[in-house]
Amino acid sequence: MKNVSRHFLLILSLLITPVLGAREIAFTFDDAPTPDSALMTGEERTKRLIDVLVAAKVPDALFFVKADYINSDTQKRLEQYAAAGFHLANHSYSHKSASELGTLDYPTDVYKAHLLLKPLKNFLPYHRFPYLHYGKDVAAITSVQQSLTELGYKDGYVTIDNFDWYFSSLLTKTAEEKKTIDYDEARKLYVEMLYESIEFYDAIAKKSLGRSPQHVMLLHENDAAALFVGDLITHLRRKGWKIISPQQAYQDPIARNFPNIAFHKQGRVAAIANSKGAPESDLRHASENTEYIDKAFADAKIIVQ
Repeated sequence: MKNVSRHFLLILSLLITPVLGAREIAFTFDDAPTPDSALMTGEERTKRLIDVLVAAKVPDALFFVKADYINSDTQKRLEQYAAAGFHLANHSYSHKSASELGTLDYPTDVYKAHLLLKPLKNFLPYHRFPYLHYGKDVAAITSVQQSLTELGYKDGYVTIDNFDWYFSSLLTKTAEEKKTIDYDEARKLYVEMLYESIEFYDAIAKKSLGRSPQHVMLLHENDAAALFVGDLITHLRRKGWKIISPQQAYQDPIARNFPNIAFHKQGRVAAIANSKGAPESDLRHASENTEYIDKAFADAKIIVQ
């Protein structure tokens, strides 16, 4: 009988272990189709992203569209993402905070975007809040969630937050000032900061959930991603991470675990941890701070003097 019990426990441990240490992650990109910058045109950015994601055999990526960016030219870029097998989702029309717009105007803004996005190929009914602002308080959050559900949307939550947008803005500013960029050093810092944020939120998940969920990473359709996301993917795989599709990640049980709290700014994993008593101050990675990135950017000597 003891041998049977031991055999059963061994089988159970083999089944549970992969779940506890899944280390799976999906890539999502906000603010598509971002306009031209001093570093590259929007068309160049889209081509770079498609090329690197296809070359890296990423099974899928979800581009959350800021719909007031759509015009006859930028729509072609969205169509290129779809033609490459990637998918599009709703990131609102105006990119204004739900906390500011309120429970009536925010769903209207989302619906305005919906009318532009619904006819596009490979559109999926996921919505992501700008700035990850779900509403000013629990009552407002509940009301907006109900409105979005009535529109047929699922929550395009993230589990891993970061300040990739600020890092990219420093690169763009450097180009605007016609200064020389050390791309090797920029690549190292980009990969280092984002990888640290991934491990940070995965550790929070393991502590609050007892397992590593199928993660959804927040990135932006920006210059830094176009330049360096391939290096991040390579680094992740070397560290034992598997790249999965957002559709697969959104099947994780945490998709149905929406904490009834006001704190959602750092993503779903942080919100769950906060609902279980973790203080907000412990749920934000050190690099989610502009002063931190300014110093790291300077220390890395990314701007060639």
